[in-house]
Amino acid sequence: MSGWPATKAVRVLRGLYRIGWTLKRQTGSHRTLERQGWPDYVFAFRDGEELGPRMLARIARHTGLRPDDL
Repeated sequence: MSGWPATKAVRVLRGLYRIGWTLKRQTGSHRTLERQGWPDYVFAFRDGEELGPRMLARIARHTGLRPDDL
């Protein structure tokens, strides 16, 4: 098991904000996030969308998110 529970996109976005990511711009459901020392990341999920463990692991690789940040 990967350690990532399936969760809603809005919860993941709150976790990203909590670890220092900020909203740079938004077009529809595509949010471009920025954080000092990291390349920009496009979070392209609707708030109610369910994200599985594999997608969460992929997001974590690009953003530094950890399971306990949710």
